[in-house]
Amino acid sequence: MGSRRKFLKTSGILSALALTSLPKFGKAIGLEERPATEGEVRKPVVISTWKHGLAANDGAWKVLSANGTALDAVEKGVMVTEDDLTNLSVGLGGLPDREGHVTLDASIMDEKGRCGAVAFLQRIKHPVSVARMVMEKTPHVLMVGNGAQKFALDNGFKLEPKKLTDAAEKAYKEWLKTSQYKPVANIENHDTIGMVAMDANGNLSGSCTTSGLAYKMHGRVGDSPIIGAGMYVDNEVGAACATGVGETVLRICGSYLVVEFMRQGFSPSEACKKTIDRLVSKNPNYKEVQVGFLAINKKGEHGAFALQKGFNYALADNTGNKLFDSDYLLK
Repeated sequence: MGSRRKFLKTSGILSALALTSLPKFGKAIGLEERPATEGEVRKPVVISTWKHGLAANDGAWKVLSANGTALDAVEKGVMVTEDDLTNLSVGLGGLPDREGHVTLDASIMDEKGRCGAVAFLQRIKHPVSVARMVMEKTPHVLMVGNGAQKFALDNGFKLEPKKLTDAAEKAYKEWLKTSQYKPVANIENHDTIGMVAMDANGNLSGSCTTSGLAYKMHGRVGDSPIIGAGMYVDNEVGAACATGVGETVLRICGSYLVVEFMRQGFSPSEACKKTIDRLVSKNPNYKEVQVGFLAINKKGEHGAFALQKGFNYALADNTGNKLFDSDYLLK
């Protein structure tokens, strides 16, 4: 009887400790609220940033549902967003820099740790595919500007017309009236499509593509093409991507940090929150910007956390393709 009482007492203490240690930021509803059971791995699965991630996920899911690789999925998925000329933050439909030029950044990374990226690329429709070609056909990781464009043209990419879309030109002319530059949180003039996926074989890959901050200085490059900042993959641990004002993410190597927190045993949501906490400590003006992180671990569990209200993300798996609201810090 005494040993039974001791067992019950110990169990009660352990249960209480477990309850108090549960994360209190579970608003990012979905799989993260029900941790995978022992030995369970949810696959395939793909997650991506913002509402435009729904269409991107559809493109990725066509690959994953046919037993394709996560690498192919994250490329094909974000290509859907790059193709959408109504999107003002990704691809050639994006808002220009202050000189009137649309400049594109992208990165991609696979389960083997291979990666490729392009930055300050102009007049090429699919920068993510150029990034993949950098990864697969060169000894380099990052190519920029005219050199990246020449590499793309030498490898069969088409040089697109040098002009803004009607919507981007209208917005640019309006901006020129004051020429004031200040990013606005959750207004997608400073956003990205970031995507990470796990395929049926349990392998992870990630991609990121953007036209960058609207009305930025000509030549500015953000976090999206920087491996470890805008996106990072470690096939032993998990994968993460970022969205928002890139300078704040660059200062902490944000996506790499999320993955490293998962390596320490934190859930995807906890890892994203801890990374936001680190970002706040390194950015005095954090209340003026928006940043969100999105992550998946090797069990297929996902999570997200943002600096401010308004960040959402899309998740596609065998149950469908859904949009979730991320929890956030500034309440």
